[in-house]
Amino acid sequence: MKKTRSAAAKVDIRKHIDCPIKDLISRIGDKWSMLVLVALAKAPNHCLRFSELMGAVNGISQRMLATTLRYLERDGIVTRHLYPEVPPRVEYTLTKRGQGLLVPVEALVVWIEGEWPDIEKSRQEYDAKSKKNM
Repeated sequence: MKKTRSAAAKVDIRKHIDCPIKDLISRIGDKWSMLVLVALAKAPNHCLRFSELMGAVNGISQRMLATTLRYLERDGIVTRHLYPEVPPRVEYTLTKRGQGLLVPVEALVVWIEGEWPDIEKSRQEYDAKSKKNM
């Protein structure tokens, strides 16, 4: 039986000077972007205010949340809506592109949930073996 390669295996990233795959993976795979996406995914209408996102993404600073949202907005994954009120109210919503990104994100989350006990076991075994070799 002939094996077929996945779409990812067929891409030769060595041919790309400015590799869009590397660029976008580093963006959405950073420490905070995925958590922001998950928070927006869980929100009604995929929309949250800045302060609500601060509460939903445990440990993120205001500065890092603002930076993360700016990059996600730049990539067309979220939109920012500023309401001309006092004090100003800002809401962030997943775009159609952002909602489409939820499909692989959710698949990744399901994979992690299923693999997590074995990953923890692998880590413990590795750490125990590393301690013995010290």
